Amino acid sequence: MKVLKGVVRPYAWGSRTAIAELQGRSAPSAHPEAELWFGAHPASPARLDGTPGDLLAVIDDDPAAALGTRTAAAFEGRLPFLVKVLAADEPLSLQAHPSSEQARVGFAAENAAGLAPDDPRRNYRDSWHKPEVVVALSDFEALAGFRDPAVTVELLRSLQVPGLDSALGMLVGAPDRDGLRAVFTTWLTLPEPVIATLVPQVLTGAIAALERGATPFADELRAVLELGEAYPNDPGVLAALLLNFVRLRPGEAIYLAAGNLHAYLRGSAVEAMANSDNVLRGGLTPKHIDVPELLRVLDFHPVSRAELMPDIQTVGAERIYLTPAPEFRLSRVELDGTALRAPASVSFDMPGPQILTVTAGRIEVAGPDGRRCTVRCGDALWLADSDPDVVVHAASAHAVFFRSRVPLTV
Repeated sequence: MKVLKGVVRPYAWGSRTAIAELQGRSAPSAHPEAELWFGAHPASPARLDGTPGDLLAVIDDDPAAALGTRTAAAFEGRLPFLVKVLAADEPLSLQAHPSSEQARVGFAAENAAGLAPDDPRRNYRDSWHKPEVVVALSDFEALAGFRDPAVTVELLRSLQVPGLDSALGMLVGAPDRDGLRAVFTTWLTLPEPVIATLVPQVLTGAIAALERGATPFADELRAVLELGEAYPNDPGVLAALLLNFVRLRPGEAIYLAAGNLHAYLRGSAVEAMANSDNVLRGGLTPKHIDVPELLRVLDFHPVSRAELMPDIQTVGAERIYLTPAPEFRLSRVELDGTALRAPASVSFDMPGPQILTVTAGRIEVAGPDGRRCTVRCGDALWLADSDPDVVVHAASAHAVFFRSRVPLTV
């Protein structure tokens, strides 16, 4: 077992305080800090504390010892999951991730077309899919999944914008995935002069609807106004009208399967995902948008907020977020050094690989051979398959960590 030092990714939408405070550094930071990566992704592998090496090199050196023979065989010698701490002060781009088959075919096609790995026109950086589960550390807001079209009809009518009449007609005539596809495709392909007229009209309608009061869509309208201010004349502002607004309290989660259109708006969270970097964008960004490929990937089936939330299984101090992803299983563990509010320790006898990411307090991890390792807030612990079973103790009055591992079904 080794302490992992995460790698900070400084995207413009990040926070200047959240990750710095998590790690006990002075805040605000000099630049926005958006993500803290703990994993073996080639772009930013986590470092092993006290050594010059990183986790990717350790796994490549002996995949069977690091991952176990079964996991190494199933995922071609790669650590199949990536863990991130996400800290958003501004909205992220509207995006979706491909299925395994779509990623495999798309990656091969772009390679055959001669696109360089860092070509900005690339949709596929690798041949893997990217399902993900997000567990809130703070109040966390997102847009995710296409809303029931009947409810969206009510929202669009409340705006009283004549320019939305054609979209209303599509959804009333086809209140299903076909209607959603038609409206989304129309909005994303509108000429720029039309967008430049329609988006301000929608924002004006949103302000008027909020001023009238007693609207069930206050959260949705405020989100659209925020996006319109940050991304004026962007068709993604219109697309946001079709999505569920989701607010998570700390400890609550959503699971995003392939094809789910989403945008994180604000807040801090722990995110576990398949170890991939495949993102297809649909707006709210100056980056490359491939509309035909995005339409091929998107799942337009309506989904409710409740359907986005994973089932939860509680085993002792461990709160497990159940998803169908074969690459990862994420759980939250809360320990109390006084053993009054929560257990003071927990035993893990499951095979690796595992990463324990500390988000509050400190933990001490002990093996049967007497080895002990203290992990502070903002760091993580790597447990290889070849490591022995461990006991995790609270090393402070209150400690919280997230356990990421491969499901036993692999």
